[in-house]
Amino acid sequence: MRISRRRRRPEPTFGKTYYANEQIRAPQVRVVSDEGELGIMATAAAIRLAQEKELDLVEINPKAEPPVCKIMNFGHFKYQKEKEERKQKIHAHTTEVKGVRLSVRIGEHDLDIRKKQGIAFLMRGDKLKVELMMRGRERAYRDRAEEIVKSFIAKINAEVPVRIDQAITLQGNKIFAVVART
Repeated sequence: MRISRRRRRPEPTFGKTYYANEQIRAPQVRVVSDEGELGIMATAAAIRLAQEKELDLVEINPKAEPPVCKIMNFGHFKYQKEKEERKQKIHAHTTEVKGVRLSVRIGEHDLDIRKKQGIAFLMRGDKLKVELMMRGRERAYRDRAEEIVKSFIAKINAEVPVRIDQAITLQGNKIFAVVART
């Protein structure tokens, strides 16, 4: 089987797609320009009017009845919209699930370090997944492992109020819980 080396990545699309000129499918449109509203007219007449002004007819609101179109420079309009969306993306904070791993034989100092890490994650706005790995004979002492996770969550809750998003669960040789800041 031949492996293709020339893979084209699709161009990133930013949010909403806008139709311009011949892409507009509505028979009649409400036309708006910089001077104001020009009224309802046939799409072909509106495109001709835009071409006379050496501009494009861009569909702004396709859901309106009839669709609202504006006479403007389409390239400049697309650039401005992409710029706005990039700016919004920068300011948006996506909530991540950050993990803290514990063990049954964890020392008190290590537990304090994990607690500080967990508090830092929660203060940043992320969720915290507390995970405890059990190895070998440790699996026989599941109740002790659950107590360690509960006490860890209680220590965090003493400094930062948290809510439990996912209760303590056993999955294979792991016990985990997900908490978030309230």
